[in-house]
Amino acid sequence: MKVKFKSSEIHGYGLFATVFIPKGEIVVRWDDTREIETSEFLQLSPEEKHYVDIQDGKIFLVGEPERYINHSCNANTIPGHLCDIAARDIQVDEEITADYSNFFIPSGYFTCACRAQNCRGVVKGK
Repeated sequence: MKVKFKSSEIHGYGLFATVFIPKGEIVVRWDDTREIETSEFLQLSPEEKHYVDIQDGKIFLVGEPERYINHSCNANTIPGHLCDIAARDIQVDEEITADYSNFFIPSGYFTCACRAQNCRGVVKGK
């Protein structure tokens, strides 16, 4: 694997590169992510709703390890179809991050804790 799971300074746990990942390479495939129906989404706990994304009008429950990619306003990945792609070269031990404003956020927004120089303070999803 290109990533490992460990404690994150951004939030809880995160994914970190175990090898150099060049720009444009798929970092994580959402292999454990599955499509769910609206009725199943409505029954999810508030915690599990944090791991939901909507793509092409379909609801997906994000699996592991991809659910541990934390938000950063200076993200090093961009979304692909059920994958994250390196937006720039990613160094060994660098945390894998995504800009959650590209994704569905069940509450609509949240306070950002990424501490990037360009931090927006609040993240609003699709």
